[in-house]
Amino acid sequence: MTIDKTRGAAPHAGQRILSAGAPVEKARAAVVMLHGRGATADDIIGLADHLGQDDVAYFAPQAAGYAWYPQRFMQPTALNQPYLGAALDVVHNLVEDIVAAGIARERIVLLGFSQGACLALEAVARKPGRYGGAVGLSGGLIGADNEVWNGADDLAGTPVLLGCAELDAHIPLSRVQETAARFEKAGAGVTTRIYRGSAHGVNADEIELTTALLSGIGKTAAV
Repeated sequence: MTIDKTRGAAPHAGQRILSAGAPVEKARAAVVMLHGRGATADDIIGLADHLGQDDVAYFAPQAAGYAWYPQRFMQPTALNQPYLGAALDVVHNLVEDIVAAGIARERIVLLGFSQGACLALEAVARKPGRYGGAVGLSGGLIGADNEVWNGADDLAGTPVLLGCAELDAHIPLSRVQETAARFEKAGAGVTTRIYRGSAHGVNADEIELTTALLSGIGKTAAV
């Protein structure tokens, strides 16, 4: 099947989806890659070259207007609608399309950077269960303090990687820590890395950890 346009509601419906890596019909696993505010699908799909997994299918949808939602991620969710709802639809529909192509959700990883990281983590929280993994690079759960997902659902051991700079100007450390706690409460296997400094970007350690996560998906242990 062809997966090249986003499905869902305006404004994000009908945007392009870039792909890289193995054909989805032959792939061991799949990664949905979500770009940050002001960036593009072309930017985030470039991470595939650094992950070294030639039997994994990568998909990167484009947000309309280069942003998944207009306000900061810790604002009340009502201020980010209808954009946030449409963005979540894009992610969930893309996961459904990948499953329809033959890759179970247990072998699908949601990965994002910055605004895309927030969206990836929120997408898992909104439709809980077992995923291949969730990778939030400089991000956290979305919403005002009283709206953050309570972690009461079951993620059935989903591996979750959270990486962020200690002094990131866009992502408060307290929200990263709260996100980790909520995912742990839901039964996810959480790895959190807080890096000294204030860089808002993806570092070599995060790439190494993500590569290790991907390497273990869909492989049968030798007997």
